[in-house]
Amino acid sequence: MADRTRRQSPVLIVGLGRFGISLATQLVDQGREVLAVERDHGLVQRYADALTHVVEADATDIEALQQLGAQDFSTAVVGVGTSIESSVLVAVNLVDLGINQVWAKAINQAHGKILTRIGCHHVVFPEHDAGVRVAHLVANQMMDFIEFDESFAIVKMRPPRDVIGHSIDYCHPRRRHKVNIVGIKAPGGPFRFAQPETIIGADDVIIVSGHVRDLERFADYSEQKR
Repeated sequence: MADRTRRQSPVLIVGLGRFGISLATQLVDQGREVLAVERDHGLVQRYADALTHVVEADATDIEALQQLGAQDFSTAVVGVGTSIESSVLVAVNLVDLGINQVWAKAINQAHGKILTRIGCHHVVFPEHDAGVRVAHLVANQMMDFIEFDESFAIVKMRPPRDVIGHSIDYCHPRRRHKVNIVGIKAPGGPFRFAQPETIIGADDVIIVSGHVRDLERFADYSEQKR
C-alpha cells in the first residue's frame, strides 16, 4: 500500500533542461502531479502551461525549498546538469529536508560519486546510458536494448534465420546460445510470453534476455544468418 501511495504522490523536479522537462512531461502524461522548480524565468514561462506547477526559485537556497513545501514530497529529482556545484547544493538541500527518494542526474562518474556520498538514493547517467544503448543498436541487429547492470540485459530484435519456422523448444536458444527468448510479437499483434511450443515467424519480433556478451553474439549471429 505504501509503494502504491508513493507511486501516485506528486514529484518535485528541480531543473527544466532537456532531462528535466522530458522527465516532467512524461510523468504528467502518466497522470502524476509535478512541481517543477527552475530559476530561469524564460523556462518557467515556456513550460508553465505544460506542467502541473512550475515555480521560479533558486533551489540551492534551502529556505526557498522549504517555502515551497519541498519537505512534504516523498520523491524529488535533481535535473540540474550544467553546473556540478549547483547540482550538488540542490541535492544536499533535498537530502537534508528528509525526502525519502532523491534522484539525481550526473554528468560524469566523479559527479555521480559525489551525489552518492552526500546521500542521493539514485544517481543516473542519461548521456552515458543513451550512448551505450545506441552503440548496441548501431553495431548489430538489435532494435532496442535495456541493460540492468554490467552483465545482464534484455533486447528486442529480429530472429535469426535458422530459428524461423521452428518452435522455441526445438531451437534450444538457452543451450545453443546461452540466451532466453522470453517474449514474441507477430506483425499486428501484441507481445506475448514465449512458450516452448511457440513457433517463430519470419516477421516476428522477439524479446531476448541474457548476459550482454551472449546477446551481442546472438545478435551478430542473427545478422549473419539473415
